[in-house]
Amino acid sequence: MRLQSMPHNVYSIMRRLICQDQGVNLTAIQASEGFARVGLLDDAVEALVTSEEVKRRYLDLANTVQRLYKAVLPDPTAREFAVEVTPMQVIADKIRALIPPADISLVMQQVEGLLDQSIATEGYIIREASASFDDEHWIDLSKVDFEKLAEKFKASRKRTVNEKLKGTVAQKLMAMVRLNRTRMDYLERFQAMIDAYNAGSLNAEEFFQQLVAFARSLNEEEKRGMGEQLDEEELALFDLLTKPQIEMSDADRDKVKATARELLSTLKAGKLVLDWRKRQQARAEVRVTIEKLLDQGLPKIYTPVLFRQKTTAVFQHVYDAYYGAGRSVYAAA
Repeated sequence: MRLQSMPHNVYSIMRRLICQDQGVNLTAIQASEGFARVGLLDDAVEALVTSEEVKRRYLDLANTVQRLYKAVLPDPTAREFAVEVTPMQVIADKIRALIPPADISLVMQQVEGLLDQSIATEGYIIREASASFDDEHWIDLSKVDFEKLAEKFKASRKRTVNEKLKGTVAQKLMAMVRLNRTRMDYLERFQAMIDAYNAGSLNAEEFFQQLVAFARSLNEEEKRGMGEQLDEEELALFDLLTKPQIEMSDADRDKVKATARELLSTLKAGKLVLDWRKRQQARAEVRVTIEKLLDQGLPKIYTPVLFRQKTTAVFQHVYDAYYGAGRSVYAAA
């Protein structure tokens, strides 16, 4: 097979196996102009995000076609493929605009494969290549008008709206888990929703309603620290010390909060030095400090077994989250 013919052959496979099956007419898109073309492109995106499998297959083949097309350049015969390749790449770009930028980071290792490859992390706010729900380029989940979004959903391409909202929720969720590992249960709930939607157990409207409810719960979780009068760092320690649910009095809860504050303050004041994680003595000092302050501050309801579990969990959290010399996941948030 001549290299020059490969892009066209792969394109033909894509058009036959994916696009036609999903009702996408690439020939009609090529022949259209202006607003008609924009509408057909948006319809194509709506059809191709019907499931994770269809979306991934399309993006994988689109990447293959693009690589082969570039390999042919600057051969003059490449020009004949441009009219076929361009609309296909525009569709792929519009689909990618619904997905947060990929960044395989520490948090992706922590979730143990819980989320699929379309979900990524980079913080609470995402920037999109196309217009967002409120025609701005920035989406902050805590500021989304869900009533307005519901109206948008009813009047728009539903699967596309779901894909965009799913990406926004995923990005914020991953950032929140990175700051507080006890939020892993939110990841499990989120993945269960995605699995049900992909399996056809939820239709587009049901999935949208569950996404909105889940997004609201994330916004409430983000505010929980204020109610506990703890900042994000203190809350992470408090949650590690009290979850799974440990029955205790209000007085004991206050003791745990005070212990979390004192421990964090003590560690940051002189123990989390530059490269502390690489030096055995520095690591030992951090662990001893954790054991000492927890032993002094935690209420008596913590049995020896529970105390050892919590000491280990807190040390692991400190090791993962604090790099030394003021650097941490919280400083980067």
